[in-house]
Amino acid sequence: METADIKIEGMTCEGCVKSVTRTLQSVPGVASVEVSLPEGRAKVTFDSSKARLADLKGAVERAGYEAP
Repeated sequence: METADIKIEGMTCEGCVKSVTRTLQSVPGVASVEVSLPEGRAKVTFDSSKARLADLKGAVERAGYEAP
């Protein structure tokens, strides 16, 4: 398992946090997700043989947020 700290821009409320959490949890290989609205970050633990950091960032962007 690997852990990534992903910066997320565009979240403004708890609904955004829930949306990002759901989206990241839907990526195959993701074991856990912790999203912080005040920090604008997501901590994601995932199986690097099933998912890549680019997959995680792509999921965030498809949900309508920026993951620079």
